[in-house]
Amino acid sequence: MNTHDELAIKREKVACYLRQHELDAVLLSRRCNFSWYTCGAHNYVSHACEVGNSHLLVTADTAKVLTNNIESTRLSHEELPDGIEVKSFAYFDAEQQAEFLSGELGSMRIAADAPVAGLDLPPLEADFDRLRWTLTDSEIARYRELCGDTVAAVESVAQSARPGQTENELAGLLACSLRSVGSVPWVLLVGGDARARSLRHPLPTDAAVREYFMLVAGAERGGLVAASTRLACFGDVPDELSARHRAVVTVDAALTGATRPDATLGEIFDIAREAYADFGFADEWRLHHQGGSIGYQPREKKAAPGDETPVLADQAFAWNPSIGGTKSEVTVICRQDATVPLEGPTDWPSIVGEWKGCKVRRPGILAI
Repeated sequence: MNTHDELAIKREKVACYLRQHELDAVLLSRRCNFSWYTCGAHNYVSHACEVGNSHLLVTADTAKVLTNNIESTRLSHEELPDGIEVKSFAYFDAEQQAEFLSGELGSMRIAADAPVAGLDLPPLEADFDRLRWTLTDSEIARYRELCGDTVAAVESVAQSARPGQTENELAGLLACSLRSVGSVPWVLLVGGDARARSLRHPLPTDAAVREYFMLVAGAERGGLVAASTRLACFGDVPDELSARHRAVVTVDAALTGATRPDATLGEIFDIAREAYADFGFADEWRLHHQGGSIGYQPREKKAAPGDETPVLADQAFAWNPSIGGTKSEVTVICRQDATVPLEGPTDWPSIVGEWKGCKVRRPGILAI
């Protein structure tokens, strides 16, 4: 599938949404929605922002970017696919910007996914997010490449680590490796020794790693986000840690096996709790979220007890069950007949988890 075909699918999705909600257009400023519709373009400068400085006006038949003159050249020459027009205003004139935007929107019935200075538009309903959740074949192909590059970066840093390096050093090496393949690090977690065992989200510090560490990456490219975790020991892996990791991979098997079209996130969560309990870790799920759907957000929707959100075919997930000191996290795609990883085999030890007939092969703990 080429970009033209992908864009046509997305245009039809939005057109259907407009008809259902009696709208003439939507104005998309959130980076996730902008990247989704444009097949990977970026409407921001600061990586820390949720809302970009360029806006995408989409009707049933057309799409145009409304932006300032600083961003217009980059977007039109480097990022946007054919078929999306760019119109610009002077970045230094707020009054002109307001007049320009009002003139482009006219009297159309429009909903916006974020507030825009100078405009008073009703908010876009949350159900618009679901348009992003079912991925096209071309998106899945790009996702596979991203996941492969993300895993390669995480594993190469882990394999070359040496005792005494600080968490910040390892995080810097991982960030460099991700940027070298055109990915933006959205999440970088590094925990060594006691911090890896006690913290579920170990932001890197100047603490030196002596015996054991966890590397976690959330990497964005073309709007899509891949999630990956790897665990490594300097020397032999302790038996207790190995047993905990085998248990957490079995919970991953339970989550993966339950991830099928039309299952709800709440049903999947209940199955995970059952698996935790069967291994004697009944309360571990209370200490960290279990993950959920992923795509144009680090998590599009986290699973929770009673959540009635259904799983969709061709939707991506990143489950991340954890038991103090261990975690299993791989980005997967839910196809109609099976849920499979978006990454291929790598030079990393693996273990098999099995839960009620579902077997998964997941990364083990590397002994360096």
